[in-house]
Amino acid sequence: MSAVAPPLAGIKVIDFSELLPGPFFTQSLAQMGARVLKIERPPHGDNARRMGPGGFDAVNRGKLSLLADLKDEEQRARIRTLVAEADVLVESYRPGVMVRLGLDYASLRESCPRLVYVSLSGYGQDGPWAGLPGHDINYLAAAGVLGVSGEPEGPPALNFGLPVADLCGGMYALSSTLAALLQRQSSGQGQHLDVALADCALHWMNPRLGAYRAEEAFDLDAQRQAALLKPAYGAFRCRDGQYLSLAALEDHFWARLCQVLDMGVFAGEAYRHLRARKAQAQAINARIGEQLASEDAGEAFERLSHHDLPVAPVVAPADLAALPQFVQRGRFVGDKPLSLVRYPVDLAGMDQQAEAEAPALDNARHQRW
Repeated sequence: MSAVAPPLAGIKVIDFSELLPGPFFTQSLAQMGARVLKIERPPHGDNARRMGPGGFDAVNRGKLSLLADLKDEEQRARIRTLVAEADVLVESYRPGVMVRLGLDYASLRESCPRLVYVSLSGYGQDGPWAGLPGHDINYLAAAGVLGVSGEPEGPPALNFGLPVADLCGGMYALSSTLAALLQRQSSGQGQHLDVALADCALHWMNPRLGAYRAEEAFDLDAQRQAALLKPAYGAFRCRDGQYLSLAALEDHFWARLCQVLDMGVFAGEAYRHLRARKAQAQAINARIGEQLASEDAGEAFERLSHHDLPVAPVVAPADLAALPQFVQRGRFVGDKPLSLVRYPVDLAGMDQQAEAEAPALDNARHQRW
C-alpha cells in the first residue's frame, strides 16, 4: 500500500502575517503538509522575533522565510511572481496597507483567480473601527467577553491565561480557508476571506447570548453572575496547596458528589435540582472548599474520579508533558518540561513525529518553496 500524502500536500501558502493570530493559523497549515513561505520585513523580520522569540519559534515551525521590502517596487514585483504560484495568501496588516502596495485581493484577482486570500485583522475590512489598532484584550472587550469575565461581583478582568481572541481568530481562519479550498475544487475560483478577531470572539458569545435571552437576563450584573458563579463548579484548594477542578453541575453528578463529600444541608431534597442550587452557589462552593481542604489533591482526585465525577487536577504548564493522559496520546514533542504540543488531531499522512524548526532569516532557503 502506498503512503498517504499529507492533507495539504501541494498547497502553497504565502504568509505576510506577524505576531500571533496569523502565524498560529499558518503553522497549522504547515503541519497539515502545506508549504508556507513567510514574507518578513527587513531588517529584523517579524516583530515577534524580538518581542517574544520563544513564542515566535512555537508558531512558525516548518515554514520558510524571505526578507522583502514591500515598499521597493523591484522587490514587490518579485513577490508578485511568488503570489502567482500560491494557493493561499495570508495578510494581517490594517485595512488599506495591501491596497497601497498593490497586493490587495482586487489587484490580484484577475491574474490569480484561484487564490484564496485571507485578511486577518482586529475589526475587519470595513466598519467604523476597521482602522483601529488593538490587541487581544481590546477584541474581547468589544465582543462582550471581557464584560462577563473576572470575579462574580468584581470588575471586568482578563483572567484567562491565553490570548483567546487571537487564537480563536486563527482557528476560524483555518477552518474557513480549508472550506474555501474545498469549494474551489468545484467552482474553480478563489475568494477573499475577511476574518476579524472581534467577530470571531463575538461568535463564541452565542451560547451566552442564547442563555441570557431565555432567562431574560438583560442586566450585566445578572449576566456576570450566570457566567461566573455556578454551584459545584470551580477550582478548589486542597491540603497540599494544589488545586482540583470540579464541575458537578448536572443533577446526577450532584447526587453522586453528595455521596462522596459531606455537603450538609445542601445534600437534602431541596437542592436536588440545579435551579435551586444556583441560588446558593457561593455557599455550596464554600462547603466544597472546606471539604477538599482536608485532603491532598491527588488523594481527592482518585476518590472523586473513582465515583465517576467530572474532576481533574489543575496542572501547571511545566508538568503537562509528564501527565499520563497526554503521554499515552503522544501529544508532546519530547518529554521535557515545557515541550511543545503537536497538532491535536492526527490526520492521515501527517508526520507528527518530525519536529520542524522556525525559519532563520535566510533568503536562500525560500527557493525550496
